[in-house]
Amino acid sequence: MGPQDQRNGATTYPDNDGAAVPLNRVANGNGNGVNGVHDEEGMPVPGPGVPRWTGARHFLTLMLFLGMANAYVMRTNMSVAIVAMVNQTALPRKEEEVDDECGDGTVRRNLSVVNDPKEDGEFLWDTELQAYILSAFFYGYVLTQIPFGIMAKKYGAKYFLGVGMLVNSVFGLLVPVAARMGVWPLIFVRFIQGLGEGPIVPCTHAMLAKWIPPNERSRLGAFVYAGAQFGTVFSLPLSGLLSRYGFDGGWPSIFYVFGAIGTAWSIAFLIWVFEDPDSHPRIRDAERKFIVGSLGGEKNEKTPPIPWMAVLKSMPFWAILVAHMGQNYGYETLLTELPTYMKQVLHFTIKQNGLLSALPYLAMWIFSIVVSIVADWMTWTRGVSLTKTRKLLNGIGMFGPALALIAASYTGCSAPLTVGLLSLGVGLMGGTMSGYRINHLDISPRFAGILMSLTNCIANVFALLAPLVAGFIVEGKPTQAAWRVVFFISAAVYAACSGFYLIFASGDVQPWDDPDKDAYTSVETGAANDIAARRRSRRDSQLEQAETTLQTF
Repeated sequence: MGPQDQRNGATTYPDNDGAAVPLNRVANGNGNGVNGVHDEEGMPVPGPGVPRWTGARHFLTLMLFLGMANAYVMRTNMSVAIVAMVNQTALPRKEEEVDDECGDGTVRRNLSVVNDPKEDGEFLWDTELQAYILSAFFYGYVLTQIPFGIMAKKYGAKYFLGVGMLVNSVFGLLVPVAARMGVWPLIFVRFIQGLGEGPIVPCTHAMLAKWIPPNERSRLGAFVYAGAQFGTVFSLPLSGLLSRYGFDGGWPSIFYVFGAIGTAWSIAFLIWVFEDPDSHPRIRDAERKFIVGSLGGEKNEKTPPIPWMAVLKSMPFWAILVAHMGQNYGYETLLTELPTYMKQVLHFTIKQNGLLSALPYLAMWIFSIVVSIVADWMTWTRGVSLTKTRKLLNGIGMFGPALALIAASYTGCSAPLTVGLLSLGVGLMGGTMSGYRINHLDISPRFAGILMSLTNCIANVFALLAPLVAGFIVEGKPTQAAWRVVFFISAAVYAACSGFYLIFASGDVQPWDDPDKDAYTSVETGAANDIAARRRSRRDSQLEQAETTLQTF
C-alpha cells in the first residue's frame, strides 16, 4: 500500500525505517502537507525522502568544515615556516633565562640552540621583528569580524565567506614574493590575509543558522568548528615536511601548496554552495521543506533591524561573551605559555616533536565530535533541556582545562606528564564546541552571525592579555613557583567565566529575536518540560495549519 493509500482512511504513515508514524505528525518531510514529520512534541524530524547523511545540508557542513580547516592552516602556517625562513645561526643571541630546579638548564639550553647551517633560512629577522610579522595577520583578522558579521546578515554570508577566503588564499601565494621584497611588503600581505579570513567565523555561523535544523545543530555545528583542530593537526607536520623537502628552497612551498588548496576550495564553495535551502536549485524538495519547517520559515523573511540595545541587555548573550573570553584566554595559556614553561623550567621543547605539537589539537578534534553527538542525543532523544545540555558540556570544556592547568603546575620535572596534561586540557576544550560556541544559534537564529562576530572579536582581543600577564610574572624569574601563578590565574579565569555561563546561559530563543515576525516568541510558563514548551510555542500556528490540511484527506 502506498503513502497516498495509507492516508486515505488510515491513521499511520510509514517512516524511513518502515515504522508507523501517527498521521498527525506527517507534513513536509515527505513532500506533502506543510510542516514535515514531527515528533510528539512538535519538532520536525527527517521524514521519508529526507536524506539522513547525504543531503544538501550535509554537503554544506562538509564544505564549511574544510573551509574552517583551511582558515586555520592559513593562520598557523607562518608560525612553522618562519623557523625555516630565518637564519638562526647569524642572529645575535642573548642569554636566555632558565631555571635549574629540574637539573642543569645551561647544558640543555646550549644544546638546544645548536643549528645546522645547511638548514638556515635567508632572512635576518630578530625575535621582535618576527613577532610583528606573526601578529600582522591577527590585526587584520580582528578588524573585519564585526563589519562582516553585520553585512552578512543584511546581504547574505556566502559571498563574504567565499571571496574573503579567496583573498586570503591568493595573498597566501604571494607570501614568498613579498618576503623576498622586504619585511613591510610581507607584513602588508599577512595583514590582507587576516582581513580576508575575518568573515570565516561570523559568516559560517550565519549559514549554519539558515541550513541546520535545531535537532542536528550540536553535532553538525561542532563538526564544522572541529575543522579548526583538523586543519592544525594536518598543517603542522605537513608544513614541517615541506619546509625541509619542498621546492623553491623549502619554506615557500608551504604557502604555494596551501594557497593553491585554499584557492581551489574558495572557487568550489562559490560555485557549489548556496545561501539558503530556497536558493539551492538541486536540493530535494523534501529536504528543503524539512529544513524550512524546522526553522519555522524564519530565514526567508525580510531582514529586521538589529536590536542592539536589547542584545546588550541580554544576560544569555553576556554569558556567551564571557565564556568566549575565558576560553580564548585559557586557550592562549595552554597552547602558547605551557610550552614556554616546558622549555624554561623542564628544558624540553615540545615543538621539537611534530607529533606532540599536533597531539593536543587531535585530542580536541576527536572529543568535540564525540561530545556533539552526545549533546544531540541528550537533548532530542533523552529530553534534557537545551539549556542544561549547553551548560553541562561547556562546564566540562572549561572546568576541565582549569583543573589540567592546576595539575600541570604540580607535575614537578616530569615532561611526559606535563605533555599528557596539556593534551587532556586542550582535548576537554572540545566540550565548548557544543556549549557556548554554538549557543548563539539557540538564543537568536536570525542574528547568530552578528553575535558570533561580536563575541569572537572581543574574545580574541582579550586573549592577547594571556602572554602579557605571563611575561610580566615570569620575566627574569622563570621558576616553577612563578609559572604556578600564571597557571592559577588562567584556571581562575576559566572557572569564573564558566561559572558566569552556568548561571546566565540559556538555550531558548530570546524575545528580542524579532518577536513581531515570529510565531514562537512566547514560551509556556510553568511547563513541566521546557523543551516541549519551546518547541510547541515556536510552531503552534504552523501545526494548526498542518492539521487543517490533513483533515482534507
